[in-house]
Amino acid sequence: MTTSDHLITTQELSDAINSGSSEEIAILDCSWYLPTQQRNARAEFESNHIPRASFFDIDAISDKGSDLPHMLPTAESFSESVGHLGIDNNSLVVAYDGAGLFSAARVWWMFHVFGHKNVRVLNGGFPKWLAEKRSVDHSVQPPTTRRFVANKVNDLVVSMPKVLENCSSQQALVLDARSSARFEGTAPEPRPELSSGHVPGAISLPFDQLQSDGLLKPAKELLAVFDELGVTGNDPIITTCGSGVTAAIITLALAEAGLGLHQLYDGAWSEWAAADNTPIIKV
Repeated sequence: MTTSDHLITTQELSDAINSGSSEEIAILDCSWYLPTQQRNARAEFESNHIPRASFFDIDAISDKGSDLPHMLPTAESFSESVGHLGIDNNSLVVAYDGAGLFSAARVWWMFHVFGHKNVRVLNGGFPKWLAEKRSVDHSVQPPTTRRFVANKVNDLVVSMPKVLENCSSQQALVLDARSSARFEGTAPEPRPELSSGHVPGAISLPFDQLQSDGLLKPAKELLAVFDELGVTGNDPIITTCGSGVTAAIITLALAEAGLGLHQLYDGAWSEWAAADNTPIIKV
């Protein structure tokens, strides 16, 4: 149905909805915004969304026992939450967001972490859908609960001790999706209690460099971006960002470019900068 293993076009999704074959597709509005953006993701979804979509709340479907933002939930909790969204292990999951390509990649990664590979990100997201004047729904229809069984793939997640160890070993390339200024320590973090800067040895790759006109760049262009940074996919890669959201855009881009699925540091800068024993580099 889709021309990519990781993306779906607005035309492909529209065709599926209009053909009536969308029963097996679980469409998720995965919008999430920083407080500084002053947008209410759930309220926007409730007033306007792609037909048949449900809202995936990144903050709600998370580890409630952690002080860090939207950390991965347990497999059991994830199974229950997505089951209530009408998803089972046979569903094709389509994730989109209201920014175009921002938080949907995080949900794409979450499904891979929990063993579900049949997931696509809507390239261009809701902005492209609206620009093309495609149909929208203004009412929320509760989905029918289904049974989803998660099987966690631990190789796709990395913890702070592993990143700390990597500062010495340099076995993995660390790619940071935050802005260059935050990476360099010349601009403040959106979380004012945290210092800016970066993990020793990390490489700056702001996520917007992987996009063009709100779309993920084609595989050939993504490969050129990675090649310029010396990233071939032959070495282990760890992606990171502020809180584990935009890091997934790099993870998605690596996969779309054919460089494989790599690890994401879930605690990200929110954990690293708040810890007492972690080195921070400023340019």
